[in-house]
Amino acid sequence: MEVGAADFERCLPSLRDRVRRAAFLALDMEFTGLHLTSLQNKEPSFVHSLFDSPAERYLKARQSVQRFTVAQLGLAIFSNENSNKYVVHSYNFFLFPSTLGLSDVEFTLSASSIQFLSHYGFDYNKFLKDGIPYMNEAQEEILSQRLLAGGLKVSSALDRDVLKKAIDEVTRWIAAAEEEGTMILQDLSDYQVFEVQLVLREALQNVWTQPLGDKKVMVKKVSPQHRQLLENSPNDCCRKELILLSARGFTNLFQTLVEAKKPLVGHNMLLDLMHLHDKFYKPLPESYEEFKRNIHNLFPVLIDTKTVTKSVWKKCLFPRVSTLLEVYEVLCSNLTPKDSTCPVIALASDCSRYAEKKSPHEAGYDAFLCGSVLLKSAHLLLCRSTDDAVEADPSFSQYLTVLAKYLNKVNLIRGGVSSINFSGEDSPCEHPPALIVHVRGWPGLDERQIYQEFKPLCRFDVRRLSKDQFILLSNKFDDVRLVLRDYKHHPRLRVSVHRHWRHSPRLNCLLQVSGVVALWSLLAFVLGGAPCSSR
Repeated sequence: MEVGAADFERCLPSLRDRVRRAAFLALDMEFTGLHLTSLQNKEPSFVHSLFDSPAERYLKARQSVQRFTVAQLGLAIFSNENSNKYVVHSYNFFLFPSTLGLSDVEFTLSASSIQFLSHYGFDYNKFLKDGIPYMNEAQEEILSQRLLAGGLKVSSALDRDVLKKAIDEVTRWIAAAEEEGTMILQDLSDYQVFEVQLVLREALQNVWTQPLGDKKVMVKKVSPQHRQLLENSPNDCCRKELILLSARGFTNLFQTLVEAKKPLVGHNMLLDLMHLHDKFYKPLPESYEEFKRNIHNLFPVLIDTKTVTKSVWKKCLFPRVSTLLEVYEVLCSNLTPKDSTCPVIALASDCSRYAEKKSPHEAGYDAFLCGSVLLKSAHLLLCRSTDDAVEADPSFSQYLTVLAKYLNKVNLIRGGVSSINFSGEDSPCEHPPALIVHVRGWPGLDERQIYQEFKPLCRFDVRRLSKDQFILLSNKFDDVRLVLRDYKHHPRLRVSVHRHWRHSPRLNCLLQVSGVVALWSLLAFVLGGAPCSSR
């Protein structure tokens, strides 16, 4: 089901109710871009590097998250209504940053991301024209202060034109209008319905305004005494709390997700979590550890299906696949055992489109796939964890038990650790041994050129160690063996396994300094001891 700004407030009560009754929630997002491109380093290895510590990767991703925005958020609500049947309500929310009373929000568009989403049918008109507003706590505080001070800043050029036209219309009309006379302003957006009323009330002391629905506003000429009575009415739609409620938009549902504390499921969900924090909670902190603490407080149970399925694939020897849809199709195929205890997943009647049509890279569809992959993977793990037959209708709590070692472990794509642990310390992963490249007779060689040298053979990440030495890292043992074999007799590049005690410049420098100190100590002892021996 698609939900835009026009429908969101009407749908919010039922959405909140379903979230509170859910067994778990699955999430996916589509962004206006993924990674900022460096003008100097355009190779993918400089985006995701095996040299990256989790903190380094977070800081890299933080720059991108701050520049791009969420175009579409998919939420699949899985309700365990009876026995082993899960009913799914899957939603596509088109989002657009709130502009009401805030400085103009800027975000970046990545040409490749726009082209990619367009290829899969993403509707940018709905994103731009019917996107649900949202704001984080810092932005809400700014708007609250401006509403309190009575100085609402209109940041959009389009809104300024609409407001100017509205004020001109009302000013011309009111000069000849009789008291209690009315006129209607039409074709306003949801934001403009509020902005027009606030600006008109501030500019003209003898008018009153009231929304009529269908993006219309009634303007009424009133006496100063009548105006004062109306301003004190508890039913005034332009009260501060109602304006904030409307401007916060999707953030209202985000807060329900936080309060519900349901398990939150995603696939390669690090960027999703960072955008959730930045767009709906608080601007991302500089501290990686603070980010982890904040996310764990917001969502105490995270499940990344990429982390889960990597383990399942090793245990079950399934065919190698890469996309979420391919993973789902393998788990639905004859390769997986079927029995009466397998979870039954049914789309709700008002969200049934995905039962008939595949819609990859549509956020609501990917969220549905994500939750389904979780249930199917958990059931496989449960079956493998016991020699006996699985008892009839296993509960979701049993699935959580068998998933215990994967909880809060969010996959880190090609990094120094395999996953980020949001509930504890990050555990290092076992990579193949690093290689060291000694360069001879090839002056001026840099990391990019080394990367290009090895790229046709296999993929390594490169980091300079010294003027003529580079470290190579791969996540495949076969690549390490291949390079050691093929570069054994290379005339300019000598490749060997990196030994920290032998190749570290700092350690070598320390050994050299220690040697010099030891030599001077020996000389001082010999020379200082000579006179004593002559007595």
